[in-house]
Amino acid sequence: MIAVLSGGVGAARMLRALTLVMPAEELVAVVNTGDDLELYGLSISPDLDTVLYTLAGAINEETGWGLVEESFSTLGALARYGVPTWFGLGDKDLATHIYRSMRLREGAPLSRVTAEIARAWGVVSTVLPMTDQRVRTKLTLADGDEIDFQEYFVRRGHAVAVRSVRFEGAEEALLAPGVLEALETAELIVVAPSNPIVSIGPILALPGVREALGARRASVVAVSPIIGGRALKGPADRLLGELGGEASALGVAAHLREVIGSIVIDVVDAGLATEISGLDVTAVVTETIMRTPEISAKLATAVLEAGRRRVRAGR
Repeated sequence: MIAVLSGGVGAARMLRALTLVMPAEELVAVVNTGDDLELYGLSISPDLDTVLYTLAGAINEETGWGLVEESFSTLGALARYGVPTWFGLGDKDLATHIYRSMRLREGAPLSRVTAEIARAWGVVSTVLPMTDQRVRTKLTLADGDEIDFQEYFVRRGHAVAVRSVRFEGAEEALLAPGVLEALETAELIVVAPSNPIVSIGPILALPGVREALGARRASVVAVSPIIGGRALKGPADRLLGELGGEASALGVAAHLREVIGSIVIDVVDAGLATEISGLDVTAVVTETIMRTPEISAKLATAVLEAGRRRVRAGR
């Protein structure tokens, strides 16, 4: 079994890539829920849904989120009432949020509801929210204002400088059922190419996660979301720089060095491999932009081999 710490689009594509080279049933995705929000009376879990829709083959490939062939008539109708419509919820996508909200109000935990949604979509991999409890990513901006993640990411287009990040509720939250077992018993743990601060950070902030990964660091392999100093999607490069790190694959390795033994970096960053090795992190170089199924499968194979090689080396 392979466990994958997962954020949004990059993680979903990494999970799909892994299913090209191993049985999907042997994948366990531990998914960030710090991005979750309540909107229009609905409980919305963007990263969980991106992972589920991608594994189901129903994702909108152009955006990387939402459902294919989606419409937005309901959102347009809401605008008539003066309701803010900055968060794009499609008509078909709304059914998922309505179902989740209904089941949560009935008392079902998020992990059980997620399993029900996965079954409904025919997803055979195990998809676990990191916790069943409420954790929210909060960002303090350069001007001192603190805002929720989706306010920063969607409403403001992540175009504002950030001073600090915290994960409200993380210290008291319990890991969802199955998460700790996956982290302790998986053959390998993959840190997907997700934003290391706001996608992977909330998972690492939960009690017991850093300890579990640190105890078996050799079997943890990351994939850098930074290529040539830039993030493919989102603000990972800017956040690393704004919070005192370096916007590069080296910066990602330094940020995660306590919990990873290896990192897969893109060919354009091959020159950073020696510096990364100085962090006691093994750098593996291959093409990491998943443009085609063939490239995706090659990347997935490189990720698995990197972890296994480090484990065999015993360090």
